[in-house]
Amino acid sequence: MVWIQFVICLAMIVVAGTRLAVYGDLIAEKTGLGRVWIGVVLLAAITSLPELATGISSVTFVGDPDLAIGDLFGSNLINLLIIAIIDLVYRSGPVLHYLGTGIVLSTVLGLFLIAAAAAALYLAHNLLTIALFDQIGICSLALFLLYLLAQYMIYRYPPEKSDDRLTIKAVKETPPPLRKVVVLFTLAAVSTAAAGIWLAFIGDQISQVTGLSSSFVGTLFLAACTSAPEIVVSISAVRLGAIPMAVGNAVGSNLFNMGVTIFIDDLFYTGGPILQGVGEVHIITALFAILMSSIVIIGIVFRPRFWLRVWVGIDTVALSVMYLGAMLAIYSLSRLT
Repeated sequence: MVWIQFVICLAMIVVAGTRLAVYGDLIAEKTGLGRVWIGVVLLAAITSLPELATGISSVTFVGDPDLAIGDLFGSNLINLLIIAIIDLVYRSGPVLHYLGTGIVLSTVLGLFLIAAAAAALYLAHNLLTIALFDQIGICSLALFLLYLLAQYMIYRYPPEKSDDRLTIKAVKETPPPLRKVVVLFTLAAVSTAAAGIWLAFIGDQISQVTGLSSSFVGTLFLAACTSAPEIVVSISAVRLGAIPMAVGNAVGSNLFNMGVTIFIDDLFYTGGPILQGVGEVHIITALFAILMSSIVIIGIVFRPRFWLRVWVGIDTVALSVMYLGAMLAIYSLSRLT
């Protein structure tokens, strides 16, 4: 029954999360916001709602912070793997060849925040035990401030000119009025949050049924489920030809996970600073995410001309191999603990 619940919950998040992203995009379009900014900031925040809801319910109802943090660091890996997935979908060449320095900046900032989170986790266990009001870790607050700084930098970065090689398909249907879009957006947000709360209980049951550690369950199963909106939205954007929006959604979600969700989870966690209550195995996950982010940056800047098939980049292969290596390493460590 637990696996049936897992599939049903996954379907709920895919449907609700996808509609949430669509309505969020319509709201941004009607208010005059740019589509590139939408991918990195707005869509990333919207599609990260399952991780946020799962983290809150994991620390409040289930009482397992390892599920919450494992879900976040595991989602970082899957978000970067999404770039490899959309590279398989896009047939006109390696997707990273069509991106500019704006995505490079976002990816570098995401890499920096992941590294900062890994350092904060190590410091919380070994050196820095300062907590505000004996509850909120100073490290999670620092991550949130770094996120705000990153968003300011992205906002101030000058917008890039559209690439003529990318064809954006026009939407033929007339969009609904803004008021109706806001109502539908709210309904989708409530559905996504409800599915995320349910998902935390399912993850705890999977941990008990399989005998695997909460760190591994959060990194693999919960991360795969809560990253479903990012996968669906990014693939949809690629089919429209909106490559910067698709990749921006993936790397922007990592920024949100590390800067916002960890901090909010810490606010709801009653056992002290949340980073002191989880295992240090998540540092390994963070290191793999840093390596995968570096591959993305190299693929955009260097643009290697060799790929194994007509449209699949060598960087796609490297991202896939790195993700499989991360899962193997985390699973091996979970069996030892």
